[in-house]
Amino acid sequence: MTSTQQFTNKTVLISGASVAGPALAYWLHRYGFSVTVVEQASTLREGGYKVDIRGVAMDVIARMGLSAEIERASTDMRGGAWVDESGKALATLGPDLIGLRSPGDDEVLRGDLARILFDASKSGVEYIFGDSITGLRQLAEGVEVGFRNSPPRVFDLVIGADGMHSTVRHNIFGSEEQFARHTGMAACVISVPNFLDLDHWELVHPTPGRIVQMYSTHRSAAKAQFIFAEPGQLPDRRDVAGQQRLVAEAFADGGWETANLLRAIPESPDFYFDTVSQIHLDRWSEGRVALVGDAAYCPSPLSGQGTSMALVGAYVLAGELKAAAGDHRVAFAAYQEKMREYIDLNLTLGWSNATQMVAGGKRAIRMQTTMLRMLRRMPWKGLALRPIIKPLAHASNAIHLETY
Repeated sequence: MTSTQQFTNKTVLISGASVAGPALAYWLHRYGFSVTVVEQASTLREGGYKVDIRGVAMDVIARMGLSAEIERASTDMRGGAWVDESGKALATLGPDLIGLRSPGDDEVLRGDLARILFDASKSGVEYIFGDSITGLRQLAEGVEVGFRNSPPRVFDLVIGADGMHSTVRHNIFGSEEQFARHTGMAACVISVPNFLDLDHWELVHPTPGRIVQMYSTHRSAAKAQFIFAEPGQLPDRRDVAGQQRLVAEAFADGGWETANLLRAIPESPDFYFDTVSQIHLDRWSEGRVALVGDAAYCPSPLSGQGTSMALVGAYVLAGELKAAAGDHRVAFAAYQEKMREYIDLNLTLGWSNATQMVAGGKRAIRMQTTMLRMLRRMPWKGLALRPIIKPLAHASNAIHLETY
């Protein structure tokens, strides 16, 4: 049901149909705005890696009426193991350790979440697939938007929900290099045949400066993830073949099942590659244009926080636009003020999570696996995990959600 409230600005263009975009579209349409979402992919992007929904982000899901759907889509991981080159388990972990989630948190595949959010928002929202923004010109009464395939249009407001490499951000704020902070790592995720017959189970093979992971969330398919030191020269973001060669070269001497996983790269329907980086901006709006999700505050693909931040950001931004009756100057300022502490805490934690994931040498790997084995066997495991989980739970709940 949509609101009958009258707005200063009624029409909103959202760039990006992954997580933040459809979530924002849902709330804006519910509040009575006229919403268009443009997505450069020709269809909804299915597939992708596991993503966590933590803390107040689960409250957002509940307020959308989607808790049951998220529960049905849950990965329901039973646990996992760190393995050596022969596949022997070095440390075995239960679901509490493998996911480091607090009670009430959940985990789904990114593609499943995108589909759930799209289905929830598509009624009454105009979705344009296979197109993208080529230019933005702010006018006194709106934003003139140029598209790659569609004729130009004018919208009252434009929101960039188009990820770490945001076109909207580039057009309004400038080049990505100004805002990106690199951890020095790169990551690749692909779909692979479940040739190890994993059943809601994850295997991790660490080597100095690298990690190979394989996990399944259902018996018919699996995912593989490669994490490694970022090379000095990266292929262009559109050069998928070059990215695939880079990953294959970085893991050419890998043990365990690495060779089998690398052979699956060319056939993967959802090959993903990127640097493990963050986005930091002092402000998330300029005039009639604002940013949300990874476009504004990406905590890195390995942080475990980005999806929650996108869901919360979409909720607060839409809510503040409603509260301000569409006055973007009031709403964008309130969005920034209410989100800032929550975002800063999660960016700091996300950096720590990402940079500590990969051990730099054999000794560090031994220490890491020894600690994991000890945690598994400790009768007071909950107390031992508290220093790890407490900051994560704090950051995930570090904002009060208004009822708009």
